[in-house]
Amino acid sequence: MEFPIGKMEEITFQSKELGEELSLLAYLPANYSPLYKYSLLIAQDGRDYFQLGRIGRIADELLGKNEIEKVLIIGVPYHSVEDRRQKYHPQGEKHHAYIRFLAHELIPYLDERYPTYQMGMGRALVGDSLAATASLLAAIQYPHTFGKVLLQSPYVNEEVLLAVKNFHTPELLNIYHTVGERETVVRTSSPDKDFLTPNRELSRIFKEKGFGYFYEEFSGDHTWTYWQPNLKRAMKTMFS
Repeated sequence: MEFPIGKMEEITFQSKELGEELSLLAYLPANYSPLYKYSLLIAQDGRDYFQLGRIGRIADELLGKNEIEKVLIIGVPYHSVEDRRQKYHPQGEKHHAYIRFLAHELIPYLDERYPTYQMGMGRALVGDSLAATASLLAAIQYPHTFGKVLLQSPYVNEEVLLAVKNFHTPELLNIYHTVGERETVVRTSSPDKDFLTPNRELSRIFKEKGFGYFYEEFSGDHTWTYWQPNLKRAMKTMFS
């Protein structure tokens, strides 16, 4: 079945926080109109989400079937593997600047450019691996700005666990969280890592603290082969 196809825009954005020019990707639904209000979904690893995750096609289908609310998808791409690590890793030298960019620069800009709800529950962050880590830490730091987080196999270390443990308003966040049962030896730029064990610990803390929360372990590994088909349910869970 064919669905009306949304429109892609490329936006050049000058970030003061990061001191660089970013090339943002924006998906607008097929029937986009400034007369409607839209939720926002902001993807770290932005180009990967459009190319490997096919997030635009998923949105076309879900919107065409009327299974999700009206949503705009903004992709924030990275320049290189090193740039990605500097921005997304909790110890990355641009990490805090990147989170400030999301909350203090990108959101005001998007709220001005598009007819958005301009409230936390109308905004979601999504990411895979380190991009999921950055999404979670941004929402923990700015829960009134970002009310929903979609985590696909996040990188979890002590710093991430501590940030969630020390977060005192879990009622402000809704979280969708998946990880693969085979993510016990994941190739990273440093030594191979076990993603599954710390994700289970993160899940325990989310449940204990009473977040609005969905969790699943899929039978797969740390690749887009599994993240891509999972995206449809992630979007339905968060935007139905």
